[in-house]
Formats: sequence, structure tokens, C-alpha cells
Amino acid sequence: MRIFDLIVIGSGPAGQRAAIQAAKCGRKVVVIERREIVGGACINTGTIPSKTMREAVMHLSGFQYQGIYGVSYHVKENITMADLGFRVNQVIKTEVDVTQSQLARNGVEVMFGRGSFLDATHIRVESSGGQSDIAAPRIIIATGTKPAASSTVPVNGRNIVNSDQILQMPEIPKTLIVVGGGVVGVEYACMFAILGVRVILVEKRPRLLEFADNEMVEALSYHLRDHRVTMRLNEEVASVQETPEGGVAANLKSNKRISGDALLYAVGRQGNVDELNLAAAGLEADSRGRITVDAEFLTKVPGIYAAGDVIGFPSLASVSMEQGRMAAAHAFGLKIESNPATYPYGIYTIPEISFTGKTEEQLTDEDVPYEVGLAYYRETARGQIRGDTTGRLKIIFHRETHEILGVHIIGEEASELVHIGQAVMILKGTVDYFVNTVFNYPTLAECYKQAAFNGLNKLK
Repeated sequence: MRIFDLIVIGSGPAGQRAAIQAAKCGRKVVVIERREIVGGACINTGTIPSKTMREAVMHLSGFQYQGIYGVSYHVKENITMADLGFRVNQVIKTEVDVTQSQLARNGVEVMFGRGSFLDATHIRVESSGGQSDIAAPRIIIATGTKPAASSTVPVNGRNIVNSDQILQMPEIPKTLIVVGGGVVGVEYACMFAILGVRVILVEKRPRLLEFADNEMVEALSYHLRDHRVTMRLNEEVASVQETPEGGVAANLKSNKRISGDALLYAVGRQGNVDELNLAAAGLEADSRGRITVDAEFLTKVPGIYAAGDVIGFPSLASVSMEQGRMAAAHAFGLKIESNPATYPYGIYTIPEISFTGKTEEQLTDEDVPYEVGLAYYRETARGQIRGDTTGRLKIIFHRETHEILGVHIIGEEASELVHIGQAVMILKGTVDYFVNTVFNYPTLAECYKQAAFNGLNKLK
């Protein structure tokens, strides 16, 4: 039996960073990956494919320049699923190569096969080539998640699909039903709407993206409706079936019936724990496959850690990377600092939304005296040059100390711009920093200065 210092189960963002962090400390590390390819759902079916597809949609549709050249402007007239898949597959291949190279450079061994616990320190790896048992005093579970299934939605991978199967659809539908108003559902609803698809979005909650700032979500909802997306909020699907004509029908619990050419089921994700035999290690997961950990990502069993989507919210690739790194550091007693309160969120809708810190709703509930500064892309030269006149940036700051409490942005490049505000927050800067800083001209970053002036003027 081979013995390692650390066994990592899963090679996605959390697993990869955990393995490399441990290897940097001179530890003998092995990563177990169930697929025949590294990268996990992030690279192969989730984050990278969806964000690459978004870029392909934006480019081929000519959407970014329709504000300049007119709504009839397109780079390609008849866009197909093959067009979108071509770019996606290119990026996936490159990202897999990069991940393999990083693991190899750091001396991390990769074993392909299904890993399961024999006890708290031993793992059995089964593959088409046989099985082998390995051991380590420390184990990190980073198996990620998969799309949740429902008995009411018979996913067939053709015209009733989940987010992992979206590129398997034979053609772009004329009408698409999206079930689920979370990040995944809304992102895909935006993409298909830009392609001219009539999208019907069904969400059982009263608003989309409940964890995001309400003003930004309202702005996004306006853009969705402007692109002919029908939103059925406070509605829940009771059953789904194929129609004799080859379409799909969704029956809602309110007795409404929605018809379309295809349906995307995007209601939540489930932890990949079914094959781990957690009970043998003294562990269990909740009904959604999530594993409970403490502040150091340690489970209730000494020596076994978990990180990434398998431990639940926020289920962001960027956060999973940090959690994996921190779990490995804690496992080997390294001093490490990271503040979840300043983690950025990126939602790749069209337009995209990004934020860090608290929302107005949270601060109101906490009775914090705050003020808001707003800036609009349309009032910057770069916004006009880019043809993006709909974006806005909001700084929330403390009325008395001027401490920055949150930054919320909707518009192109939002996920890049947010890091300026994040850095100032982390370094304990105030809103006055933006007033006294010179930004390149013309840039969208000028919005920070405009928003700061706007907010401070309200205090006078």
C-alpha cells in the first residue's frame, strides 16, 4: 500500500489549489479524479464552458456594438450550437493542459478512478485498470457538485437538459423554458435571449438572485424583459413532458401551462458524495450532499477536510480555490489569512453583475448609517466608446467614517472593475480615496471617482 502525506479527492479548483499548496510545503500529495481528465466540473462542464459560451454569444451576435451600429448588426447571421461549442472546446482543452502542467510542475501525482473511503485514513481507487488502496493521515474532500435532479423533470440530454448538457442540444431552440432563477439559470437565460430565443424563466421565489443587491437585480430584470424574456416569479413546476410535436410542456402548480422547444432545468446542485462511502470514515452529508466543516475546513473527523462547492454556499470557483488553499494550509499548520467578507462575486449575466461587501438591504437590517454614491457608464467617455450606456456602479459607504461597506456594479467588465473597490476595502481605505485618485482617461474605472463625488455631495 502506498502512503502519502495528503490525499485530495477531486481535481477541480478546490482540489487543485489544495494539492499545490501542500506540495509547496514539500509534502507528498496525490489527487484522485473520477473523470479521465482533470479540472472537475469547473473546467469541463460548468464555469469555463458557460463563460466561454457567453463570450461566443456576445461576439457572434454583435451585441456589444448594436448600440452603435444598430440592432440588426451581427458578426454571424445564423449562429448554431456548433459555432458556440467550437470555441468552448478550444478553451476547455487549453485549461485542462494548464491544470495538468501545474500539478506536474509541483510534483503532484494524479490517479484517475473512483475514490471511496475504507476508513478515516485509507482510500480505495477503482478504475477500468483495476483497484488500489492508498493511505494518508490527512485527506481533503473536494469533489464538487453536479446538477440536481427532479422526479418531475425527465432530463433526456436532448430537449430537456441540465446545465452540464446545454451544448448537447442539437440546435438553438426558438423558445426555451428555463426552470430556476439562480445564477446558472439566469446566466443561460441571458445568453439565449441575446441569440433571439424567446425565453420563459420560471422561479419559485419572488425575485431573482436573492443574495445580490436589489437595485442591480432590478436593473438586470429590466434588461431581461427588454430582450423579450418572460419571467414567471413565485411559480413552481409541477411536471414536465415532451409533446407529440417534439417540443416540451411545463405544467406549473398554479395550473398554468408553458410550452417551448426545449427546457433547461437549473434548480440547484447536489454534492458529489454518493460514491465516497462517507460512513466508513465516520462522516455524513446533508440532503443536498453538502459536508459540514468548521472555520478551518475541518470536518468532524480529525484529519479529514472538505472545501469547494461540496461544502455549500457561495459555490464560486474563485472562492473554492481559496478554500482549497486554506484547507491544505490548516492541515499542515501554516499561518494563513483570508477574509470571506471581502470576497468578490461575479455573475456572468448580460450585462454582468459583480459585487463585494454588503448590500443596502443587509445594512438596513443591521441599522448601519450609510450613504450611496452612483455613477453611470453613459456619463463616461469609455462607456460611449464601447457602446455600453446601461451600466452603473454603486459605492456604499458609512456616513460618519466614510468606510467603504460595499461596491456593486452592473455592466460589461463589472467582474474586473470590482477588484478596485475590493482592494480599497481590504486596505481600509475610505470613499475619499477615489476623490483624490487619478484614473486613466477614458476608462470605466472613472466611475469610482464619479460615484464618490455623487455620494459625498449627498452629505453636504
